[in-house]
Amino acid sequence: MKRIILGLLLIAVVTAMPSTIDAKKRTTRKTVQEEKYDNLSALERKIVGKHMLSLQWISWKYFGSVTIKKEADGTITCKGEQLAINCKDSDDDCKTNGDYLKIDGIIDIVDAKHLVFIGEIREKIYHMNNGQEVLRQGTFHFEATGNRKYWRMQEMRNPVDECVDYIDIYFK
Repeated sequence: MKRIILGLLLIAVVTAMPSTIDAKKRTTRKTVQEEKYDNLSALERKIVGKHMLSLQWISWKYFGSVTIKKEADGTITCKGEQLAINCKDSDDDCKTNGDYLKIDGIIDIVDAKHLVFIGEIREKIYHMNNGQEVLRQGTFHFEATGNRKYWRMQEMRNPVDECVDYIDIYFK
């Protein structure tokens, strides 16, 4: 009888162990994610993270991405890209044509609808500027006006071509 009870107890303990280990893993992951956001204000939590990025000349179907993160020193960085993707008959047959938008710099948060970006923005579009890269460096304002769910760069005039660029960073 003792052997049967000990055997059942052993089975119960062994069966319970994986769920206990899984629970510890979940708790650890949750704690790490919570710690990641502990040093962020409520406003920063809305902005820090991965966002979709687009330039209308490239695509509104295949978005790029930009990551906004708060560094240990308190600086909020912003880095990402959108690559031109051309697809034939199916999405499985996609490739880039070499056009791109790249953004790299820091962000000052004015409020939830206004970000000031300081850094560089590079774009290369085959039909503009003879297919050569356009580099913008300096301070740029991204604003979400009206009911828009994205911040649009306000300095829209392309510096080397007679056109307007819609560079957008979408809310999470």
